[in-house]
Amino acid sequence: KTTILTFFICIHLIHRCTSSIVRYKSVNLHPQLSKRLTNTMTKIYDQDGPEAQEIAKYLPYFPFKGIPRFYDIGGFLAAPEVFQQIVDIFVARYADIGIDSVAGLDARGFILGPPIALALKKPFIMMRKEGKMPNTIASPEYKTEYGSRSGMTVQKDRIKEGDRVLVIDDLVATGGTLSSAIQLVQACGGKVVECACVVELKMFIDPPADTGLPSRTKLFKDLDINDVPVWGLVSEDVLTNEAELPSGYVDDGEEH
Repeated sequence: KTTILTFFICIHLIHRCTSSIVRYKSVNLHPQLSKRLTNTMTKIYDQDGPEAQEIAKYLPYFPFKGIPRFYDIGGFLAAPEVFQQIVDIFVARYADIGIDSVAGLDARGFILGPPIALALKKPFIMMRKEGKMPNTIASPEYKTEYGSRSGMTVQKDRIKEGDRVLVIDDLVATGGTLSSAIQLVQACGGKVVECACVVELKMFIDPPADTGLPSRTKLFKDLDINDVPVWGLVSEDVLTNEAELPSGYVDDGEEH
């Protein structure tokens, strides 16, 4: 009798477990969502890789603020599938490195940062120009390819001692804006695990002295920023999509 009873108990447990598995499998994910999550989370994305080359097609350049090649993220913002792919790539890169928060730089980092932070289930922190938020601390003045800028600011209670922060922006060139963000995080007692951008202009990393270009490497060294990696998905090597300018186009952009 004991053997028979044990047999029926085992059959009952197997039935319950099998039913649970069947119920789980019956949950329907949208095919595109399922495929996107599977493909993204199991792949390592390289700068200028196949995905980056496709994304580069949505980053046209045109003359703006006196700069011959101004890259406009408005191209991929108008293409939801491409925007989503960029977010997915960033999420895959940072899902397992133990970050505490995502900081976005004024203003395009405010577009890219929140969906990445939401997907990672981490707080989003705004780093803004001076005079835009209460109860802030500011970084020193910094320089970009456009000229000198007042320091960036962050609210005092947003970054805590020991926090690991991911910094997001649309583009890195001379590194001036990123250096400001790094200094703010460090002033709050946090650590920047990486600065991530959609576009990295590598010509500014360590240009020869005779080019006259500012050096990001030298800037970081002068500011004692020695252990913060910078990563960009797309570089100028694949950014070749010149925008078709409308008739009468005027370079009337204001410095920001």
